[in-house]
Amino acid sequence: MPAEPYRIDSPIVIDATASSPLTTSLDGVEAAPAAEPIAAPKSSYSAEEIHALLPHRYPFALVDRIIEYVPAKHAIGIKNVTFNEPHFQGHFPGHPIMPGVLIVEAMAQVGGIVLMQIPGVQGLCVFAGIDKVRFRRPVVPGDQLVMTVELLAMKRLRFGKMRGRAEVDGQLVCEGDLMFSVVESATTPEGE
Repeated sequence: MPAEPYRIDSPIVIDATASSPLTTSLDGVEAAPAAEPIAAPKSSYSAEEIHALLPHRYPFALVDRIIEYVPAKHAIGIKNVTFNEPHFQGHFPGHPIMPGVLIVEAMAQVGGIVLMQIPGVQGLCVFAGIDKVRFRRPVVPGDQLVMTVELLAMKRLRFGKMRGRAEVDGQLVCEGDLMFSVVESATTPEGE
C-alpha cells in the first residue's frame, strides 16, 4: 500500500522530552523546491532601458531617466536641459528657451513608457490630440525638467488619454492632456 500523501491539515506532533531530539510528524517529508520569485515591476529606468522601449533617438530622445513607474498608472521622468541641444541655436540666440512643443513631446515620451508596457499594446503610440496645454514659465539650459504623466483612460488598447505635468525646481512649467492612438509600425508584424 503506497504511503499516504502529506495533508496540509495533518496535526503536527511535537515530542519535547529531554531524552529525545525535537521531532514532528513532518519528519521525512521533503519540501517542494522553491518557486522562482515573481519579479516586481521595475520602478525606474536608465537611458538605455528607455531606448529599448521607445523608438525615439537623438536629437528627439527627450527623456534621460524614469525615476518612478507604476504599471498602467503613471511615470515620472527627467530631462536634463543642456545648452548644446540643437534647438537652442535658433530658439533664441542670446536667450535660449526650450520650445514648448518639445516640452509637450518630452511629457508624451514619459507617457510612452507607461503605454508601451501595457499588455496588448503593440505598435507605435502617436499623438491624436493635445488639450488644455498651458505654459507657465520658460525652461532654459541648466534646468532639470521633471515630468509626471498619468494614464486617465484607455479604449480598446488603441486610443487613450493622459495628463502631463512638467516642473522645474518644484515650479509648474507646463501641464495639459495628451491623447494618443496606437498605430502599426514598420517593426510590428502584420496581423498581430
